[in-house]
Amino acid sequence: MRFLITGASGQLGNEWVRFLLSTKEDFTYFSSPELDITNPESIERRLIDEKPEVVINCAAYTAVDEAESENEKADLVNSIGVKYLSEICLKRGIKLVHYSTDYVFSGDKDDMQEFPEGYREDAPCKPINAYGRSKHRGEQEVLQSGVDFLLLRVSWLCGIDGSNFVKTMLKLSTEKEALNVVNDQFGVPTFCKYVVKDTYDLLEKGESGIFHLGSRGMISWYDFAQKIFQLRGISTPVNPVSSNFFNAKAKRPSFSKLDILKAQKVLGKPSISWDEGLSELLENIK
Repeated sequence: MRFLITGASGQLGNEWVRFLLSTKEDFTYFSSPELDITNPESIERRLIDEKPEVVINCAAYTAVDEAESENEKADLVNSIGVKYLSEICLKRGIKLVHYSTDYVFSGDKDDMQEFPEGYREDAPCKPINAYGRSKHRGEQEVLQSGVDFLLLRVSWLCGIDGSNFVKTMLKLSTEKEALNVVNDQFGVPTFCKYVVKDTYDLLEKGESGIFHLGSRGMISWYDFAQKIFQLRGISTPVNPVSSNFFNAKAKRPSFSKLDILKAQKVLGKPSISWDEGLSELLENIK
């Protein structure tokens, strides 16, 4: 397969580049300024020049709180840009891999009872913030375009590169005497290394459609922070607080777990547990 990666300077894009460098696959990659998915001419030019068989779209607007006041900016990247990519990939017979989020679901705490293993791929979408709505609209653009696609939803994404919860906690532990972390939002981390490997394996198997990728287990953000500090031997105290403590602009889902059974069955292997994934990530973060 010949790959083209968009948004290659983000944490997931960087992981794709790192992974493909370890294979014999032919690929090219572009940061968002180099290939602007909100500009159809930019997309068309790159696809004509590079002639990929698969486009991996890692470009996204991910500033959850800022999206509340930047609706158009979030939509431009997460929805309109995805529409352009889908249409141009369809026209050129290119498979599109697109990443979405747990935020397309309502995250209602009562859903823990209905979906004890997490939200299934066919669970009804009902985003509760602007970021989630922009990502859901992007999903709809892919589904309605007619393009051959893999749509992968992930939650609590963490990797070596870019910004994420693990790296933020490590940084704040050196700056604060104590940290306050919410203990009423439940989900599970997804690690970039395994997202990329599982996506690649799904492509190798010729799969299309929607899949949820992630780790086994379920925790709160407070549990996550506690485990990070335990594994690193960090003594900074972590205080559990409610979501209301931070008065964030965007409402967060109380329940973010994704059901990963479909992907595990297709791939023929269990996903890594969240604490195993965290231990491995911490070994690689300096």
